[in-house]
Formats: sequence, structure tokens, C-alpha cells
Amino acid sequence: SGTLVAKDADGRTATVRIRLRVGGPALSALTVEHVAVHGDRITYELVNRGTTVLVPKLAVHAEGVFGRDLLDRAPRTLPVRLAPGSRTALSEPWPGHPALDAVDVRLTATAAGGAHDTATTRARFVPWGAVAGTSGALTAGAAVTVVRRRRRRACRAAEPLSTKAELTGAVR
Repeated sequence: SGTLVAKDADGRTATVRIRLRVGGPALSALTVEHVAVHGDRITYELVNRGTTVLVPKLAVHAEGVFGRDLLDRAPRTLPVRLAPGSRTALSEPWPGHPALDAVDVRLTATAAGGAHDTATTRARFVPWGAVAGTSGALTAGAAVTVVRRRRRRACRAAEPLSTKAELTGAVR
């Protein structure tokens, strides 16, 4: 579907809506692209690379570093109709994502006519505030230890060693 716009010399325009049907085989083809994890959202794009209108279904699966299933959503119909050649950016919510883990995320899209595709991405969840606090505490502890050692060395160096005998007979 589309429009044809004609303009005359006086600047007047006329618009005509056009619907074309191209003969040939019907082809259902779907791809999942640009998968990424942004905090509590998984973003992706669906692209209809075929010649038929598609209503895709999406399944989401995420597995942690120790093989635990962190997210396992069964296929559900998405609220979009993809015209041939069109692309749409979508996102899936992920409440309760892990605080500390390396995760493999897999999206599988299917549609009528045998169209299907799977795309994966990796995400790392690191609580940077806790890491910064821990590394700050470790750095401060190391600095205190270094300062104490230097003071002890300085005190030892300041005391002259004497080998003279005192009246008490003790050697210093």
C-alpha cells in the first residue's frame, strides 16, 4: 500500500491511495536483530524479510553462569503486525534480573508460514556501587598499612645504635 501525489503548476496537489498486489510465491521470513540488555529491559528489533504480513510470537530465555534458568517465558503473540520489508524496535521487561551474574539471553521469534529466527546476547550484571565501596575500603586499608610501616621504619632509622657500655653494664 502507498500513495501517489500529483502536483500541478499552480501548486495544487492530488493524492491517490494505491494498493498493489505482486504476483509470485508467498514467502514468510523473519529475523531478530540488535538484541541487548539494558538493566531491567531486553531490547531487540524484528524484521519481516518476506512477502507476507506477519504476526510474530516471541519466547525469551536467559541462563546464568552456573546454568540456572533466570528467565524462561513461553512463546506469546506480540501486539504488532509486520508488513513485508518492515522493521520494528521492541523491548521486553525483565523485573528481578540478577544483581551479580553473567547471563546468556536468547530470543526466539516465530510466525505463521514457518518464519522463525533466534538471536542471542550476553549481559553482565555487576553491582558497581558495592564493588566501588569494597575496592575503596581495600585501598584505604592498604594505605593505612603502608603509612604505619613507613613510620616504624622512620622511627628505627632515627634511633642511633650505640655500642658503648653504660655504667649499668648493659649494651644498648
